[in-house]
Amino acid sequence: MKLKPLAGALLFASLLSQPAMADVSLLNVSYDPTRELYQEFNAAFAKHWQAQTGETVSVKQSHGGSGKQARSVIDGLEADVVTLALSNDIDELNKNGALVPANWQSRLPHNSTPYTSTIVLLVRKGNPKAIRDWNDLARPGVEVIAPNPKTGGGARWNYLAAWGYALQQPGGNDASARALVQKIYQNVKVLDSGARGSLVTFSQRGIGDVLISWENEAFLASKELGPDKFDIVVPSVSILAEPPVSVVDKVVDKRGTRKVAEAYLRYLYSPAGQELAAQNYYRPRDARVAAKYAAQFSKVRLFTIDRVFGGWARAQKTHFDDGAIFDQIISR
Repeated sequence: MKLKPLAGALLFASLLSQPAMADVSLLNVSYDPTRELYQEFNAAFAKHWQAQTGETVSVKQSHGGSGKQARSVIDGLEADVVTLALSNDIDELNKNGALVPANWQSRLPHNSTPYTSTIVLLVRKGNPKAIRDWNDLARPGVEVIAPNPKTGGGARWNYLAAWGYALQQPGGNDASARALVQKIYQNVKVLDSGARGSLVTFSQRGIGDVLISWENEAFLASKELGPDKFDIVVPSVSILAEPPVSVVDKVVDKRGTRKVAEAYLRYLYSPAGQELAAQNYYRPRDARVAAKYAAQFSKVRLFTIDRVFGGWARAQKTHFDDGAIFDQIISR
């Protein structure tokens, strides 16, 4: 049936007045070792979101030491979401400009940590310095590579893992822990600003005998550069690292991206998101996915920051604030 000229014109005008399917963009400000994970996750989420809504979404990434990344957001980098190395860095977004609410961690499961990790030791193939545990990093003649706890979130997990190990040794106390950690950092050859920089220093520049590393970074080095180059040493005790995520409320409300930003983070908890986390050597929260990939992760006795250090706020003040224990150790 042919439309009359006036009816056709009105229909055409009506179609023109309807909004087109929107193109949406997000900025995810993250920490160093998540580059590969989010490269794959962003593509998967974009496909999922288009199927669900018809909208095209693109996600840009920013990576660096977690502490530096948090400071960049505080200073005006418009992150729709942050996926940082530790909760204290997101707490800083609340304390400096109320960019997120104080209860941000209650908004998603597992205190807004969709995956976990731990800290391991990466050594040269054959382990020529016979490094087996944290105390070996304090031996004379062992060159250690580690990122700077003042700028990198993973670096703070590293430091606390060694401290917690020392506390759990026979007769362990704060004095013995401080002595061990001080000796370890006296052996640090290069103190990079972030975890990825330390990985490059160790694996590509060939500096050092051992890298204190995120578990996923150690796996990545072995996979990308060859298992004939490195061995992964799993210490007897390590820390449960819980990297959290959050929307940045002031930014998403300003940009009108809250709906897609929240969906982006929720998708991390989906079976597809958990699979991608496991494939990139993060420990998934989903029990079924965790069981599927259990064989790739070494069993290690893990302690939590809450149990040993009283939470991140207390650990930050005691160890990493200006003039705190880390600064005292480094200045010696």
